[in-house]
Amino acid sequence: MIGYVSVGSNDIPRAAAFYDALLAELGGKRFMEMDNFIAWGNKPGQPMISVIKPYDGNAATVGNGVMVALAADSPETVDRVYKKALALNAKDEGAAGPRGDDGFYAGYFRDLDGNKLAVFCLTK
Repeated sequence: MIGYVSVGSNDIPRAAAFYDALLAELGGKRFMEMDNFIAWGNKPGQPMISVIKPYDGNAATVGNGVMVALAADSPETVDRVYKKALALNAKDEGAAGPRGDDGFYAGYFRDLDGNKLAVFCLTK
């Protein structure tokens, strides 16, 4: 159902370097690119994530309550991606680990523009 999700950035080259390195951990690569927009995905026809400089010309801001969740295939992948985000200077928003007893395993962080992301998997 979801085609793509966009997060705002005020520095597209800086955001591009962050997401190139981070999403490579999940097999992601660039699929679309313009001066003010870059989208990554795993393959055509699958959901993508993009960074964009706002069309209205105003500064990009963080949406309160907005979060993008990146799907992973295992807790080990969640751990690897979460650690990669922190190594790329993301801000920690919750260490990778189990949440509750329903098999949800996740780590939370904010990208270089302050956008909140999660990487997660289901173990049950």
